Amino acid sequence: MNAPAEQTSPGTTGTGVRAEGRARAARRRSALRLELSKLAGQVKPRLRGWFHAGAFPLAMFGGLALVIISPTIGSRIAAAVFAVTGMLLFGTSAVYHRGRWRSRARLILRRLDHANIFLITAGTYTPLAVLMLERDQAILLLSVLWGAAALGVAFRTIFITAPRWLFVPVYVGFGVAGVGYIPQMWASIPAVGMLIVAGGICYIAGAVIYGIKKPNPSPTWLGFHEIFHILTICGYGCHLAALLVAAAAAY
Repeated sequence: MNAPAEQTSPGTTGTGVRAEGRARAARRRSALRLELSKLAGQVKPRLRGWFHAGAFPLAMFGGLALVIISPTIGSRIAAAVFAVTGMLLFGTSAVYHRGRWRSRARLILRRLDHANIFLITAGTYTPLAVLMLERDQAILLLSVLWGAAALGVAFRTIFITAPRWLFVPVYVGFGVAGVGYIPQMWASIPAVGMLIVAGGICYIAGAVIYGIKKPNPSPTWLGFHEIFHILTICGYGCHLAALLVAAAAAY
């Protein structure tokens, strides 16, 4: 006769699940401590955060100008979304990079800083879609982008220790998600199309520099991260100009 199969009691199973959960939590805490120790050991260039601090008024007043000149209630709401996401991007980045934060505060600000990249991308497409696309096209594009932005924010919030080689391509891929509509915008208003492309090139170049950490001309004053920030501002400025042109043309 075959021996009866050994049965595992529910209590034993539950204990194993709890032990596995505790082990996962311990591994995650260990990874976070390692990441924080790396951040604490970094020597920041003296200009770290100042460029984005200077860009905050650009986002505020440029966004306000866009709201004022937008022709409809819907386009004004879309412009306000762009303004808010821009202020979040530059404001959070400036606060995070300029301050001296304890470990927990640093981790929270870092999560917000990285999550804002998804928000500014979706926030930029929002007034573009409202101003320059047909209603059905705008609804489709913005539904996809804001859904992807929510997933991206969750990804960067949960997997804060993910390596650069993983999340930089995610940022770039998300940023070019609406590229299929650019020829339509270019044909409608060439200046808008050119500014969108120029801004996208700045953003992608900045992401690549951030990913490979080169060039790094002056670790004491102006490192690769500062070049990334400068290119982010250039990209934002191009897209703000594109939106102002599109809003003015919509009258």
